[in-house]
Amino acid sequence: MKKSMILLLTLMVILIAGCGANTASDTNAANSSAENSGEPIKLKVATLIPPMTDILDIVKPLLKEDGIELEVVVLSDNVQPNEALANKEVDANFFQHVPYMEQFNASKGSELVAVQPVYNAIYGGYSKRFKDIAELPDGATLVMANDPSNIGRSLEMFEAAGLITLKEGVGIKATQADITANPRKFKFAEVDLLMLARMLDDADLVAMTPAYASPLGLTPKKDALITESEDAKFAITLVARSDNKDSAAIKKLAERISGPEVKKFLEDNYADIALPAFK
Repeated sequence: MKKSMILLLTLMVILIAGCGANTASDTNAANSSAENSGEPIKLKVATLIPPMTDILDIVKPLLKEDGIELEVVVLSDNVQPNEALANKEVDANFFQHVPYMEQFNASKGSELVAVQPVYNAIYGGYSKRFKDIAELPDGATLVMANDPSNIGRSLEMFEAAGLITLKEGVGIKATQADITANPRKFKFAEVDLLMLARMLDDADLVAMTPAYASPLGLTPKKDALITESEDAKFAITLVARSDNKDSAAIKKLAERISGPEVKKFLEDNYADIALPAFK
């Protein structure tokens, strides 16, 4: 009886282990089989808002010519795309810059990998109350996104505009604790990325990318009181995992998303807010 129970438990462990292995490799195995049979390879990419969604819509029929069926998964916040990718619910995502991805990896222990920079979004500071940065009053409230990479990015931009001084060498890792001089006693508020546009009614200056300013009819060249200098490290980038970054499907996606069709689309439709990050 005792030997029978041990045998039964051992069999259950083997079966469970087998099921787990199948789950982890389902997508690769299915795609490998599809590739051999001539069927379309399925590729799921998570994203958030235009122009990222627009770009993936342009790439979709191009990938179909390559035998790849692209499914665009539009999510609702800036955490879900990385969690979905790390959990292998999607094959790639397209919504973030590399410093943001690196901070996610550091906090979650994940192995997300930058594959292809696509465009540089011109970061700027906007206000409904003032037309020039010189009009900003002492004690004004400056708002920025609350994730570490965008806090540092915003503080760097504020320093470059002469509003504050940061600890030397801190760069994009700056936090409010690294402000060494704030002679005009500005106040700082950190909010969720998706709340930035709403804060424009209440704050004196809001730092945000064109993805959030554009729906309000604002462009960095015409409306921002201050803008960040162009910096490749903040390019919006196609991201995959370390275990699939070299797959044929991801390589083809990287090729198409940095191709002439996408470059022309950005130049024709987003020249004021998004500059191609590839040649």
